[in-house]
Amino acid sequence: MSRLADLVAPARLGRDFRWLLASSWVTNLGDGITLAAGPLLVASQTRNPLAVAMAAFLQRLPWLLFGLYAGVVADRRSRRAIVIATGLARVVILLLLIASILTRRVDTAVVLAALFLFGVNEAFGDTTTATLLPMLVGKRDLGMANSRALTGVVVWNQLAGPPVGAALFAAGRALPFVSETVCVLAGVLAISRVRLPVPGPAAPARVREDIREGWRWLWAHPAVRTLAITIFTFNVTFGAAWSVLVLYARERLGMSALGFGLITTAMAVGGLLGTASYGWLERRVRLGVIMRGGLIIETLTHLALALTRWAWFALIVFVIFGAHAFIWGTTSTSVRQRAVPAEFQGRVGSVYLTGMVGGIVIGSAIGGAVASAWGITAPFWFAFAGSAIILALIWRSLLHIAHSDESLRADVSIPAADAAGGVPADRGPNPAAR
Repeated sequence: MSRLADLVAPARLGRDFRWLLASSWVTNLGDGITLAAGPLLVASQTRNPLAVAMAAFLQRLPWLLFGLYAGVVADRRSRRAIVIATGLARVVILLLLIASILTRRVDTAVVLAALFLFGVNEAFGDTTTATLLPMLVGKRDLGMANSRALTGVVVWNQLAGPPVGAALFAAGRALPFVSETVCVLAGVLAISRVRLPVPGPAAPARVREDIREGWRWLWAHPAVRTLAITIFTFNVTFGAAWSVLVLYARERLGMSALGFGLITTAMAVGGLLGTASYGWLERRVRLGVIMRGGLIIETLTHLALALTRWAWFALIVFVIFGAHAFIWGTTSTSVRQRAVPAEFQGRVGSVYLTGMVGGIVIGSAIGGAVASAWGITAPFWFAFAGSAIILALIWRSLLHIAHSDESLRADVSIPAADAAGGVPADRGPNPAAR
């Protein structure tokens, strides 16, 4: 057992890192279970594409309302206390949702309200969680530590969780949410064992000025600024298509609840292939070319899904898309995180995440309206056309951005997961949700 522990988390990373990793892995399993069960619960209440898209919209809206403030809180308050508090708050929300399902009082309004509260919780919890790992691990071990965290995201959140969640939902609508409650409580217990370094005295909280500082830093850095703009615009098109994915899987591809869970599993398989090949790819292909190629793949993904009616072919497309999502996320996150000073992690990260999630919020609203007016494949056509136009506009700048710091190309020894918090897909709080 000790050998296995050393293999997963070498002793030199420290006991506190092991507890943090355990918390990350078990909560990722819970999130993965509801990654499939959440959309299925929405679809069980309504088949209206606009209502389904509103579910994605409301879960991400809190990032626009509170995301910037969450960054200030993460930089000014006890980070461990924030993570524990948000974990317990999530348990309360889950228990209320479970009670409404068991008493047959659940309806569309209840589900949408619960998703909004989950979004508020995630805005504070995820922003803060992303700052913990660099506090526990030395710079020379960040690559290894983040690769372990990334493994948990891919294996538990993306690969194992969704099919389990879909199967549990088929057995009983409340079961996936009971399972997540257990996982979240286990994660809170693990994080309570972590001892973070005592920070120096924090400057008095100046919420507006702190937010402005984070915004000014991001906007003054050409590479990070352009990456933020790129990810915002591409998340508009992505959000439009993915907002009706559960209806698309059922009505266009004829998939069952278990089949829908396999979509996320397919993307996770692609993610494993992407992370496994990233070191080889980075050594042989210029970063700008990797970014260009990834966005071409994303654009063609929307086209392929708009055209096909074959579930098996769509799953192959999702595997390829999953590889792109993790490779793109690793590249863009590495450029951003290597540039941001430690004292600005919370604030600059929250500005970036708010813009990132904002794109999905806008896209979700567009996708629901487009699907209601022109059919379930219309959002994918919108995403294909929009992505193609955006890619043409930013084509030249992508190559320049990736090489604005020549040291990035030389530093090939850092594994693919060199990102604060180990979240690989730079598309949103949850990799699968972008």
